[in-house]
Amino acid sequence: MGEQSKPGGRVLREVTAGGRQTWRGGNMLYPVPAVMVSAARAGERPNIITVAWAGTVNSDPPMLSVSIRKERYSHGIISETGEFVVNLVHAPLARACDYCGVRSGRDVDKFGELGLTPVVIEGVDAPAIAQSPLNLACKVTQVIPLGSHDLFLARIVSVSVDERYMDEKGAFHLNDAGLVAYSHGTYFELGKKLGTFGYSVKKRKAGAKRPRKA
Repeated sequence: MGEQSKPGGRVLREVTAGGRQTWRGGNMLYPVPAVMVSAARAGERPNIITVAWAGTVNSDPPMLSVSIRKERYSHGIISETGEFVVNLVHAPLARACDYCGVRSGRDVDKFGELGLTPVVIEGVDAPAIAQSPLNLACKVTQVIPLGSHDLFLARIVSVSVDERYMDEKGAFHLNDAGLVAYSHGTYFELGKKLGTFGYSVKKRKAGAKRPRKA
C-alpha cells in the first residue's frame, strides 16, 4: 500500500483566520481504489500484492497504471513476466486485501492462506482471483522509475466479470458489489449515491420540484 502522510509534519504556513495549515508536499490524494494485483512466474506459486496507487490512464487503447516499490516481491515477478491482473475488491475481500498488503509472498502462500481461488483469465498467464467481482488482465507496456516506486503502465487486454452482478438484460451493475476504497489508512465500502455522471447539467423532468432554499 502507499505510505501514510501523517498530520503533524512540518508546518510551512499557518492561516489562523481560515483555520487551515499548509504542509510540505505529500501523498494525500484520497480516496483511492484498493486493489489486489496478482502475478506469477512460470512454475512458481502465484502471489497477490495490495496496491492503493492504481489508476486509469487511457481509454483507447484501455490502459492503467500501478506503482510498486522496488523491494516488493511482486515487483520482480511483474518486471520479469510483463503481466499482471488487477482484481477489484469488494467488502467480502476487505480483510484479504489488507492481509496481502502486510505479508510478503516470499514467506506466505497468500492464495492458500486466504482460501482464494486462482482462475485463468484470457490474455495473460497470471491468474485472476475468482472471488473478485471484476478482474483486469494487463500487459506491461512501459516501466517508469520514479524514485521510491516504479510505475508500471499496462494495456488492459481482457476483463472478466462476476455474472452475479449482471441483470436479465445483460447490464453489469458493478456498484452493487460493495466496492472498497482506501483513504488515509482506512478502508471504506462505497455508500450513499450522490448522483450519476452529468447530473449537474441534466435538465429536470417536467413537473419535477425544485429543491427548497435553506
